[in-house]
Amino acid sequence: MKAIIGLGNPEVKYKITRHNTGFLIMDKILEAYQVSLVDKFNSFFAKKGDLLFLLPKTYMNLSGLAVAELAKFYKLSNKDILVIYDDATIEFGTFRLKKNGSFGGHNGIKSIIKCLGTDVFDRLKVGVGPVPNNIAIDSFVLSNFTNDELKGIETMGDCAIQLIDCWLKEGIEVAQNRFNKKIV
Repeated sequence: MKAIIGLGNPEVKYKITRHNTGFLIMDKILEAYQVSLVDKFNSFFAKKGDLLFLLPKTYMNLSGLAVAELAKFYKLSNKDILVIYDDATIEFGTFRLKKNGSFGGHNGIKSIIKCLGTDVFDRLKVGVGPVPNNIAIDSFVLSNFTNDELKGIETMGDCAIQLIDCWLKEGIEVAQNRFNKKIV
């Protein structure tokens, strides 16, 4: 089994914020896989064959609680997890697929590392930056995307579907070589 996890905040007021990039990208993925979400694991959850989809309802800072619950229930290896989330230090429209690493200042990833007890899990960092000099990073990631940026998110969602297919069939190294680049 493999799990695709998108990070975000569940309230409507956060729907089109930069910090909800994981949820926004997952919307396209869920549409492509034609799955409907149910309430399970303190998340929005879907299963199709051996593929699990999770959008934690725990809010960003406690995402690890839901991820750990899913991993324990399905006895997932950390290498079977792909987490999709925003990264304000990367230029908007850029993908960075990684096998592991520190939390890099992202509280959702910090929570997952803490709850899983390891930083070894695959992650797709989606660039939403750069942060303007006159704005605090917290304010920036909680601000809404512009209409043009939302169109870019649609394109990145389409590309993420291809990335996941590659990740599933050919592994992370091939997916990194193919998709670690500016998408829009």
